[in-house]
Amino acid sequence: MAELLFTPEEQKKFDAQISEILSHYPPDRKSAGMLPALRVLQDIKGWLPPEGIKLVASALEVRPERAYEVASFYVMYHLKKPGKYVIDVCTNLPCALRGAEQMLAYLERKLGLKAGEANELFTLRETECLASCGTAPCLQVNEDHHDNLDRAKLDALFSKLS
Repeated sequence: MAELLFTPEEQKKFDAQISEILSHYPPDRKSAGMLPALRVLQDIKGWLPPEGIKLVASALEVRPERAYEVASFYVMYHLKKPGKYVIDVCTNLPCALRGAEQMLAYLERKLGLKAGEANELFTLRETECLASCGTAPCLQVNEDHHDNLDRAKLDALFSKLS
């Protein structure tokens, strides 16, 4: 027997939040709610399972392929189950000039992962600008921003995460 995507409580939450999103758009423009609808799914499940993407597509009256195209375009959506902590390291030019590449290499060694890899605890990603050029280098852990980083600050931050 196939496992259900949602618990009854999650299904209720999903339905209510999708209804709220759709209330902001004309009936012939439901697809305009794609980004917040995908976010609802990810907030509930922690990622975007394929069967969940199909539910979002159905609610928005679009083809599942369209929902997948949108989900796969944006890095903030997870098409594979991420680790408990998603670490996005900015390596854009200002951060790179202030040591981001060395910081990423240090994290790869520390976590035993290469950028783009994941385990149950961590997902490590190299990302474009996190809008902190004046306080580089920076990273985000589950969308919590950290800047003016050095090795000691990284060690202190990661000692709290394990």
